[in-house]
Amino acid sequence: METPSHGKGRAAARPFGDHLRQWRQRRRMSQLDLAHEADVSTRHLSFVENGRSVPSREMVLRLAERLDVPLRERNAMLVAAGYAPMYRERPLDDPALAAAREAVALILKRHEPFPALAIDRRWNLVAANDMVAHLLMADDPALLAPPVNVLRLSLHPGGLAPRIVNLRQWREHLFERLRQQLHATGDSYLAALYEELHAYPLPPGTDDTKLEGELLGVAMPLRFRMPQGVLTFIGTVTVFGTPLDVTLQELAVETFFPADAHSERMLRELAATPR
Repeated sequence: METPSHGKGRAAARPFGDHLRQWRQRRRMSQLDLAHEADVSTRHLSFVENGRSVPSREMVLRLAERLDVPLRERNAMLVAAGYAPMYRERPLDDPALAAAREAVALILKRHEPFPALAIDRRWNLVAANDMVAHLLMADDPALLAPPVNVLRLSLHPGGLAPRIVNLRQWREHLFERLRQQLHATGDSYLAALYEELHAYPLPPGTDDTKLEGELLGVAMPLRFRMPQGVLTFIGTVTVFGTPLDVTLQELAVETFFPADAHSERMLRELAATPR
């Protein structure tokens, strides 16, 4: 996991009003809309945003909540307004996160013989069950050097991309998820990662099937080519429902299920095969 940070440094140098305006505009809300949601006058909100009025700590938190600001950025807003950060960011191996860590480990283990992994906010691999190791392969060994970035590994031509049968569709699915995450967080690292991934060339022979017309399935599948045949997965994402720690809010568990009987049989056979 990343070194703990409470939003100090460059973020602390920005006025609170800049933070507020940025998040309000990102959420496509007018001052009138936000004033109504936060139960304050438009005049007072305008003064706060323009730096003519100093918000109370309670007001900072209320505005951040109404704007659905992530915990990491709420800390930055508090610091910019002159208050101490409220939300801790502990490493995942911190004793205080033992219960959460055990919950993640339980999900990963119980999901076997199907693959499951945990990722942080930058899509770096945090933990995985034994089944994931059967699928992780790359022509470029650097992609498997820690920390393994799951998006980079998936879409890089030297990574998993040549083995993804429906790569064009899967790319667009991942790009859409990344765009949603960027909208929610405004993370500059993710913006740079998005540009990097977009620049990757498609491997020769990539399926030209595009997302046009009616989609006949119920979920976007991942079709993955193995020596034994093609595995077809559908996935789910699990997050902590009421996190008060930055690390927990930014942790996601990705679980993949076989989408057909053939894939389930292959996964069970792979699980019984020594690596």
